Amino acid sequence: MPLYPLAPQTAQPTPHRQQTSYPCSMTDSEWALIEPLLGPPARPRGGRPPKHPLRQIVDAIRYLVRAGCAWRLLPGDFPPWQTVYWWFAKWAADHTLDRIHDTLRERVRVQAGRRPTPTAAIIDSQSVRAADTVPRQSRGWDAGKKVNGRKRHLAVDTLGLLLVIMVTAASVQDRDAARPLLWRLRASYRSIRRVWADGGYAGKLVAWAASMLHLVVEVVRKHPGQSTFEVLPRRWVVERTFAWISKHRRTVRDYERLPAHHEAMVKWAMIAVMTRRLARKRRPARALAQAA
Repeated sequence: MPLYPLAPQTAQPTPHRQQTSYPCSMTDSEWALIEPLLGPPARPRGGRPPKHPLRQIVDAIRYLVRAGCAWRLLPGDFPPWQTVYWWFAKWAADHTLDRIHDTLRERVRVQAGRRPTPTAAIIDSQSVRAADTVPRQSRGWDAGKKVNGRKRHLAVDTLGLLLVIMVTAASVQDRDAARPLLWRLRASYRSIRRVWADGGYAGKLVAWAASMLHLVVEVVRKHPGQSTFEVLPRRWVVERTFAWISKHRRTVRDYERLPAHHEAMVKWAMIAVMTRRLARKRRPARALAQAA
């Protein structure tokens, strides 16, 4: 028995995990664009402050959208996947994600010399295969594309920036989904007067949009006898948007149980595109002259 009592053992602090920088991680300029739009995290009086910085949460979401991994497979240097998913679902439900996306889109338009609010749009749809995590009630068979899954209907501006997205079963026809899509577009953007679409939207939709929504829907058809790929006016803009979205692997296939969460994944993909564009450093004119 020792002469002096031993000091009680104190709990060792948990070592801090160093955040690894990934190619999809935000730069300081990108974080400066997003941080003011998140707002301070609400907590009850007397509660402890958040354990994980919001920048790490956003980086984890961007990593998942870009890499296409499962929630449980997030790297260990990120916060726990349950925490990241909680913030992802919270921001999608309380419209924080919409506020970030819409504010960045307006800034990109102003940077490009356009008005903050658009006056024209292009609509189109894309069918994506669904994983086994997608319930039967929200999936369907697209006979034209031979795809069993969901279909995302997009409305973009003339720069290709997302305005409205709606996710349905792949079995829903474009003309049937166009009515609620145009209704949302008209309700959110009163300044829009003209909408371009492909031949799949021809028919009664044009007259319905003109009488009910006061929108001019112009159908851009293929050239007579066209059998190979050809860039068509206006329609190529939304096709380029689909290409931007498809660079993010989580959106190539639908893994989400809720259609709203797939919409959120697409919005996060577009947020990454817009923050990169806004934070891109312009090369000085002297450097451009030397490179030429």
